[in-house]
Amino acid sequence: MLAKRPILAAIFLLAAAGAQAQTMTAEQAKEFVSGGLFSYRCFDGTNGAGRIFTDGSALGSLRATGRGQTRYMQLPPNTLYVSGSQVCAHLKGLPFEPCFNLVKTGANSFRGSLSHMSFMYCDFNKGGSVMQLARRRGASEKTEPKPAEASSVGDMQLRR
Repeated sequence: MLAKRPILAAIFLLAAAGAQAQTMTAEQAKEFVSGGLFSYRCFDGTNGAGRIFTDGSALGSLRATGRGQTRYMQLPPNTLYVSGSQVCAHLKGLPFEPCFNLVKTGANSFRGSLSHMSFMYCDFNKGGSVMQLARRRGASEKTEPKPAEASSVGDMQLRR
């Protein structure tokens, strides 16, 4: 009976290893993410939905820390770019250009975290439609807000 335990443990470990997440290269991430609509939830409660385009631009909604109003933002082309094996962001006003670790966690999901700061992450789930993006505004908003364009950190005050 005791001899079976190591075998069961080995089978469990092999099964768990097969189910582990896969780190994506920058090119794999670009192919997986580009054009798709993703909903997301971050470690601090921030959530929303958005789309990243092949030109490095992005459009989406953001509800900081999961409270308050949902904001809409638009990042211009070349904001997100591939640098070597990583995806990075260029935002004027930051003293550095943040890069991200992207790990595929399922057939339609991935986790993105700041390089060297894995505790600062967002989980992204692929799917849905543009209507999901619009519904995230909240029932109390009556007007159709225009997206804000942020070309720098200082410009990231998002319009309603």
